[in-house]
Amino acid sequence: MNNNTTGRSHRSCSAVSTTTATTASNATRASSPMKKRGFAVSAFTAMIINHGSSIHTANAFTSTFHHHRHSSTAFTNANANANANTMNTNDRRMEQQLLVRNMAATTIDITDMNNMGTIDYDIIADDNDNDDAVQDVKVGVLMLNLGGPEKTEDVEGFLYNLFADPDIIRLPPPLAPLQKTIAYLISKRRAPKSIAAYESIGGGSPILKYSNEQALLIKQKIQSKYSLNVSTYVGMRYWYPFTEEALEQIQEDLVEALVIVPLYPQFSISTSGSSLRVLQEEFARNSHLWGDRGKSSSSALALPSAKPVPTFSHTVIPSWYDRPGYVKAMADIIQKELDSFSTDEINHQLKSNPVGKHILFSAHGVPKSYIEAGDPYQEQIIKCVQGISKLLPTEEEGVKVHLSYQSRVGPIEWLRPYTDDVLPQLGQDGVKNLVVVPISFVSEHIETLEEIDIEYRELAEESGIENWRRAQALNTDETFIEDMADMIVEALNMPSQSVTEACVANNVGLVEGDFKADISSAGVGGVGFSDRSPKQSFQERLKADERFFGRIVAFAVVTAALIEVLSGKPLMFS
Repeated sequence: MNNNTTGRSHRSCSAVSTTTATTASNATRASSPMKKRGFAVSAFTAMIINHGSSIHTANAFTSTFHHHRHSSTAFTNANANANANTMNTNDRRMEQQLLVRNMAATTIDITDMNNMGTIDYDIIADDNDNDDAVQDVKVGVLMLNLGGPEKTEDVEGFLYNLFADPDIIRLPPPLAPLQKTIAYLISKRRAPKSIAAYESIGGGSPILKYSNEQALLIKQKIQSKYSLNVSTYVGMRYWYPFTEEALEQIQEDLVEALVIVPLYPQFSISTSGSSLRVLQEEFARNSHLWGDRGKSSSSALALPSAKPVPTFSHTVIPSWYDRPGYVKAMADIIQKELDSFSTDEINHQLKSNPVGKHILFSAHGVPKSYIEAGDPYQEQIIKCVQGISKLLPTEEEGVKVHLSYQSRVGPIEWLRPYTDDVLPQLGQDGVKNLVVVPISFVSEHIETLEEIDIEYRELAEESGIENWRRAQALNTDETFIEDMADMIVEALNMPSQSVTEACVANNVGLVEGDFKADISSAGVGGVGFSDRSPKQSFQERLKADERFFGRIVAFAVVTAALIEVLSGKPLMFS
């Protein structure tokens, strides 16, 4: 298969910020390499202290770790010093320098997330180090998203990458070798219809444009609000710039502390989980690049004057559907649409329905089997909708809320109710005034601009819904951007969660091999890892599901794809 079909030809990564992040200008040089699997508190602490210029922030940070275990003298002294409320400028500068020198070489080893008390503080800083023994810490933020074709020529390759992902079409092991063949058949058949859909919204997806704008604005907000310089990167799962390309740029920039943020508010195996699996595979395959980069280099240790190769640490924010800023931003956008209904429109609806205005949250669907096997997505969607609804008028106040799921693919059962079933039902119930909210998306793309704005709107109007409103995606909403910036900085203050821990905690199948290898920051065993971990129970449930209906589903998918190719009649859902 040529590169045009797979969409995997080499391109340079699109890093939103090409300026090297220079943070933590007072991080003390350590004379020995970081403890393996230790979270680089030196990196994250120093950048907050020196760039945030906030003793309060330093106090909150040290208090967080002091809570887990009796802290070292350095942490205790830092806490005590941070509580001083009156300092002149020179005293404050000396205070910060002392705090950094005491904490710069601190590493944290979390070997068992079930026992948060087993945190080992290894203070390896030399108290005799002076301000010349300082090195910058480079901080990065990797933002993960779905991706989309920027022009119609890219559509087939994008579809192939999408359906070649086993987290999108999951086949039982005996049929796994057919994954790429099935992806090829489906992408070939669906390409013409998908091209027409993209042409209806301008010829390509705007998802990369919005993702880049979000990354840039978040970078700027962190700089302006916290005086912290970070480099931001965008990695797409199914089209350029691929996640692997973003990782290459991160390596080239020698980023030492990385915050990983999937741009999906709710976690699903098929979205955030799929993107994290890519990272996990890369970290496992090239652990020498993503762990202690300096541990294999004896020259740096042999020559005290040589600058050590920076150690890499990372943390993941798996989901953020309950963030107060995100919830408020969504509620504000919805309220704006609710306020747009006129008195006449409300009175007209009250003749056919007891509630004057209705909201339909339309979430992206996932196969029902994923939820049964442990995917937290549906639960998080429901909680997210409930959280937003609390900030909106109640049914007694004239607003009724509904939830449905869209974008199903293939002849299998997905989460119900389907959006294209709910809209006709609302019409039958006499609903005239409707606000549709794309709850799973933070930027406009094909499923908002074409599926909702064109297909579902047409269906709604045919069903008698006269006054259609659609809440815009968050895109570059100021409240949303500021909340994301706050979330990232907060993540720098908290104990890390590795890629593997995030996968285990959310029931994502792990890559083959020793997933406890030294490839990340905090204990890679995972949240609640044990011989009978949630990961194993998920795998057992998933295998049972596969044995029960996996072959039937695979056969149905293959048969449908073949019928589409031979007959020219589409059977797969749009």
